[in-house]
Amino acid sequence: MEASLSNAANSSIVLETERLILRRFTDDDVDAVFAVIGDPLTMKYYPQKFTRDDALRWVTKSQERYRTDGFGLFAVVLKSSGEVIGNCGIMRQEVEGEFLLEVGYHFRREYWGHGYATEAARACRDYAFDRLGAAKVVSLILTENAPSRRVAERNGMQVERQVTFQGLPHLMYAKAREDYGQA
Repeated sequence: MEASLSNAANSSIVLETERLILRRFTDDDVDAVFAVIGDPLTMKYYPQKFTRDDALRWVTKSQERYRTDGFGLFAVVLKSSGEVIGNCGIMRQEVEGEFLLEVGYHFRREYWGHGYATEAARACRDYAFDRLGAAKVVSLILTENAPSRRVAERNGMQVERQVTFQGLPHLMYAKAREDYGQA
């Protein structure tokens, strides 16, 4: 389950924060991804259970997004141990006919409550504004997912409206570029 920062992973670093490294997924990250998405409690707000094959598809889809969009979900590595503790990144999402950049995040349960999700999400928000030139970033969150809502709020986002995303009602948290300096 523990993944160290190999030379190949080192070359794929996208962002760094005080405690975290965000890097592109490698083929070696499938077990680390499954440790997150294979946990039913961690993924309880998702309408499906995830298998190890789903984790492989998760990594492959992220790698495809790097090629097509230049960004995607990234492995979140704890600097102190080199361990992959979750994922966070930017994804291009179509929401009710509009293409938006979403800050998304998922973390292993034992790392909840330490501020890692907020730290990574802020780095991704900044990346979207500063390097991708985003006019707005969003996070799409089911209403009952209070922990993810708190991360979005600590990331300076506010509920813009309720939307239907992937057939389910979500709150669309948003932050516009003009409000970027305020959180």
